[in-house]
Amino acid sequence: MRIGTIVSENRLPPLAPLGRRLKKRVGRGKETIDGRLDLHGLTQSQAHAALLHFLRSASARGARLVLVITGKGARAGQGERGVLKRAVPQWLSLPEFRAFVIGYEEAQVAHGGEGALYIRIRRTRG
Repeated sequence: MRIGTIVSENRLPPLAPLGRRLKKRVGRGKETIDGRLDLHGLTQSQAHAALLHFLRSASARGARLVLVITGKGARAGQGERGVLKRAVPQWLSLPEFRAFVIGYEEAQVAHGGEGALYIRIRRTRG
């Protein structure tokens, strides 16, 4: 019997950024954004469920790139805010999301800048 780390055959590669070329194309409007989700005003629990549902349906319909708006949160010195801005990237690393997500990156200013994320959707096989 071998003791050590068990490697799953279904192990997914680490999350990857969009890449400079794709991000530039999206910012210029030459790459289609296949869906948008605005999480403003939702609790963490509501936002988590909404994001998972959104990514599942985006994957099922063959979307390649989506925009998720988290909001920027309050400016510095205005209290503890921006919970979703911090939480969403953490959620995208969770196994339940990894089945749908290749990677993500902060959106261009035209699409919300630091208050939004471009998310690349994993293609379904089969």
